[in-house]
Amino acid sequence: MTATTSSDEEIADRLRQQIAAGDLLNRDGRLPPERDLAKAEGVSRTRLRRVLDLLAADGTIFRRRGQGTFALPPPATDAARLKPLARRITPAEVIEVRLGLEPTLAALAATRANAQEREQFSQIAEASQTAEDQAAYDAVDDIFHYKIAEMAHNALYLAMYEEIRSVRREANWTRKRAETYSDDVFALLARQHQTLATAIINHDAAGAEIAMRDHLRTVARTLARADQG
Repeated sequence: MTATTSSDEEIADRLRQQIAAGDLLNRDGRLPPERDLAKAEGVSRTRLRRVLDLLAADGTIFRRRGQGTFALPPPATDAARLKPLARRITPAEVIEVRLGLEPTLAALAATRANAQEREQFSQIAEASQTAEDQAAYDAVDDIFHYKIAEMAHNALYLAMYEEIRSVRREANWTRKRAETYSDDVFALLARQHQTLATAIINHDAAGAEIAMRDHLRTVARTLARADQG
C-alpha cells in the first residue's frame, strides 16, 4: 500500500514501528526534519503534520517549543542547570536515587496506565528484545523507562525522573556502558525489560515493583564491576 492510498492512521502506525525499533532516531533523539520525513513517506508536509499530531496525542513523539520533535523523550527544560551536578555525581549515587524512585513508578504504571499506553508499551518492550546493536538498545531503553514514568500519571514524579535522566545524559561516566555491557548483559537486561513490561501490562503492581528493582540492581552490579576493573 502506497502513502497515497494509506490513511493517516496507517502512516502513523508505520512511523510508530520505526520509532520503536530506533530506525528514525537521530543521535540527539530528534526526528528527521519534516521536509525529509514527508519526502520519505511520499506525503505533503501538511499531511505529515496531521500524522505527527496523532503520534503526539498517544505519546509516541514529544514536542518541545524551541527544541523540536523528539522520538526519544526530550531533555529536561532546565537541563543546563544540571550540568554542574552531573560532573560531581557518581553512578552509585544515580542508581541509589533510581532505586528509590523507579520501582514506585513501575507499580503506579501497572495500576494507572490505560489500554492504549499498555499496547504502545508492549511494542517498546518488544523492540528492546530485537535491538541489533548498542545504539538501538540505548534508544529503546531510554524510551522504555521514560514511558514507565509517564504511565505513572504523576507530574511531580515525572519531573523528578526527567532530572535524573538529564543528569545521566550529561555525566561523562555514561560512556562506561559501551565498555562494560557485553552481549550477555544486554540480553539479560532485555529479558528483564520483558518481565517488567509483562507485569505492568497485566496490572501486577507488586510484580512490576520487584522487576524494576531487580533490573536496576543488575545495572548497579555491572557498573560496580567496571569500577573494579
